[in-house]
Amino acid sequence: MANVEEMTVEVAYALPDRQVIIELVVDRGTTLEQALELSGIFEQFADIDLANNKVGIFGKLAKLSDELQPGDRAEIYRPLIADPREVRKQRAAQGKATRKGGGKLQGASD
Repeated sequence: MANVEEMTVEVAYALPDRQVIIELVVDRGTTLEQALELSGIFEQFADIDLANNKVGIFGKLAKLSDELQPGDRAEIYRPLIADPREVRKQRAAQGKATRKGGGKLQGASD
């Protein structure tokens, strides 16, 4: 029987009110998708759908077929509720609407 080298990796998923990190011992050559399956994360969170949720390794987007390295943290990302760029645009527009002239707020006393 061949001695297959093992490594430790983590699988992480977070909701606004709950974060789960599962430590796994897997064989070298394990893909991100295989680690997710082995972790049992899908049984804990039925809302995870790999067709919609992006995945990554330590905050960088990755493919399900990417091989993990020892100590890697495989992450499942939730879909964004709002586009951050659009939110910033809206805030900037609101800020401009409440100012007049030389940067004084409307209604501010001189």
